[in-house]
Amino acid sequence: MLNITSSDPVLSIVVVSYNTREMTLECLRSIVAETRIPYEVIVVDNDSNDGSAEAIAAEFPTFVLMAETENHGFAKANNIAAQRARGEYLLLLNPDTVVLDGALDKLVSFAERRPAARIWGGRTLYGDRSLNVTNCWRRMTLWGLTSQVLGLNSIFRDSAIFNPEGYGGWPRDTEREVDIVTGCLLLIRRSFWEELGGFDLCFRMYGEEADLCLRARAYGARPLMTPGVEIVHYKGASEKVRADKLVRLMRGKISLLDVHMTGLAHPVGRLLLSLWPLSRAVYSTLLGRRESARTWREVWSRRGEWRDGWPRDIATSPVTAKAV
Repeated sequence: MLNITSSDPVLSIVVVSYNTREMTLECLRSIVAETRIPYEVIVVDNDSNDGSAEAIAAEFPTFVLMAETENHGFAKANNIAAQRARGEYLLLLNPDTVVLDGALDKLVSFAERRPAARIWGGRTLYGDRSLNVTNCWRRMTLWGLTSQVLGLNSIFRDSAIFNPEGYGGWPRDTEREVDIVTGCLLLIRRSFWEELGGFDLCFRMYGEEADLCLRARAYGARPLMTPGVEIVHYKGASEKVRADKLVRLMRGKISLLDVHMTGLAHPVGRLLLSLWPLSRAVYSTLLGRRESARTWREVWSRRGEWRDGWPRDIATSPVTAKAV
């Protein structure tokens, strides 16, 4: 049951922003408009140069704003914010989201009804309100990686057999246990977050919530997704150069595989994952998709940047915030 006092928030909402001023403001406005349970908002601005911090401070003076002097990436910024949190629940919310129809209240109520899950997520939509299936994923497997390299997950996107990692064919219209709830809308009890130690800082960007959920499952968590909670997720607003984004994605996936795939599956899985950009470049070329082929060729040519994943020795020294 919720433990509510007059001074404590039930929910601590963490938003990490980087050069997404207007979207971040829209997100924060939707929180205010749609949330009724006691809450606090902690915004970490990763040294944006678009006036995000100043605009947030001006419009939302009661929110906790941490205007950082460097870009920490997603994992470290969330860990920093979580140290300031006071709520019983911790919610990770992307800045390129819009809360719909009391979604955060409903998500906490869902968590109260299904406490054994220990991590909870909801349904995400694109700006036109069509389904965005990136709200949850299945863990990497050798078969999933094989389907990915062969392009079967794209050809048969709606197949649970050929697109296992994306839960192909499931329109996110039922409650379901999932392996991974993505970090654009991830609810967890703050005490459990602390027990897990938050995000592993080796995952500077991409893979951090997957690692968290897989570690949580080892502690007995069974993450749940509910269709009764909906938000808009515009997706990827802070990264404009697609090849750069894909290089970071590959680094995150390699690191995730190194940590969570063991035994003989590990070298085979690594080989399959490493071939994915090459196979995408080939298929895009054969299909006449010149821009996509050019992007994937660039990712393949930059494999020296991603083949070892993220370094495991990222510093965890305290950071300083500038006053706004």
